[in-house]
Amino acid sequence: MRKDVYLTPEGLENIKAELEELINVKRPDLSVRLREAIQMGDLKENADYIACKEEQGFLEGRIQEIEEMILSAVIIENADPDMVSIGNTVTIRESGEEPEVYKIVGATEADPTAGLISNESAIGKALVGAKKGEKVVAETPGGKIKFKVLKIE
Repeated sequence: MRKDVYLTPEGLENIKAELEELINVKRPDLSVRLREAIQMGDLKENADYIACKEEQGFLEGRIQEIEEMILSAVIIENADPDMVSIGNTVTIRESGEEPEVYKIVGATEADPTAGLISNESAIGKALVGAKKGEKVVAETPGGKIKFKVLKIE
């Protein structure tokens, strides 16, 4: 059974671009390198051949993973501006701290350093369903974090 993969339209375009790069650039390049390694002779002790075969396995696995994501994609558009959901940009503030801005995305797109947090993360779970002005508590590995929802876009 397939698990839904929540993506923003931008996230879908990013994984489609990655898939295109893997299929049209990296796969042919790896094929050439593999052919050259095979021509070197004894495959049992050929480090280039072994490395290329390992890389091929990872490449093909990633291609399959992305194809599955695309088939399972649920595109998130027109997020509700009154309640936090996937696709919203949310401004929050912990007591005594500066406001922080996050975009709630599916796990596939998550990149906390870029302000993209997963709806499955501790903070994402706490935020989903919250309304502007609401105080929220997130159970994180480092302990409870309390913050207020200042803005939902």
